[in-house]
Amino acid sequence: MEKKSVFRRFLYSQKVAPYVFILPFILTFLIFFAYPIVSTVVMSFQKVAGENTTFVGLKNYKTLMNPVFYKSMKNSIFYMLVSCAIMIPIPMVLATMLNSRHMRAKGFFRSMMFVPALTSVVVAGVVFRLMFGELEGSFMNQVLAFFGGDPVIWLRKPLTVWIALFILCLWRWTGVNMMYYLSGLQQISGDLYESANIDGASSVQQFRYITLPLLKPTTVYVLTISIFGGLAMFTESYLLFNGNKSPNNVGTTIVGYLYRMGMEQNNLGIGSAIGVLLLVIVMIINVIQLALNGTFKKGE
Repeated sequence: MEKKSVFRRFLYSQKVAPYVFILPFILTFLIFFAYPIVSTVVMSFQKVAGENTTFVGLKNYKTLMNPVFYKSMKNSIFYMLVSCAIMIPIPMVLATMLNSRHMRAKGFFRSMMFVPALTSVVVAGVVFRLMFGELEGSFMNQVLAFFGGDPVIWLRKPLTVWIALFILCLWRWTGVNMMYYLSGLQQISGDLYESANIDGASSVQQFRYITLPLLKPTTVYVLTISIFGGLAMFTESYLLFNGNKSPNNVGTTIVGYLYRMGMEQNNLGIGSAIGVLLLVIVMIINVIQLALNGTFKKGE
């Protein structure tokens, strides 16, 4: 009975209770995040072959220095830059319009814009592959024919491939980013806009001098997740090309190359090296943009 009493006092202690509450998070973090990262770093210096795994030093990283790796990295960085350029201003403007008191049927438009995010990416990829098909009867070629254009082989030329990918990106993620901005807009006091109206400020001036500055925290968050999402893009490209191979690697991303080396060719060492490099690149880019946006400054 005395042991039970001691255990009970220990369990209900105010000093111990906080650690008991955060224990599930700590275990989850260690098992599903910290351990996989450490294992990936270790495997990036190994030739993984079951029981015959051997240490190879920097050989996996040297093997990565090839044209396919450079092209996949270039594709991912280009996709990330353009997706950030279009997935921040467009959702911001749409959210501002939907937040306006003059806008009617706000609930309907919010729901319609968010529906693509609830759609399975597999279904979306298949539908877009059919839309951008090579046949004259594909949807996009019918649109071109309506305006007097000739059929286009969309998924074989770099320019048209990127058009398809960015249209898919816009369709799928505009509603998500718009919801983030709507949440940020609803934190802005309406008194500021009323005061601006009294002072004779136009809608454009209100947007520039009130909305944009006060939405900065939301914009920084959206930019951060967009950088990660752009560099980690894989599923959309995989489904658009019905596999991880595209003509002349025009749609191969860095994660697609990781999948090709690590899973399709069963070279976990090189796949791990790609993952480590991707993690470092994402961290460097995000730390730089967070520093430039003043996130690490004290008092802000």
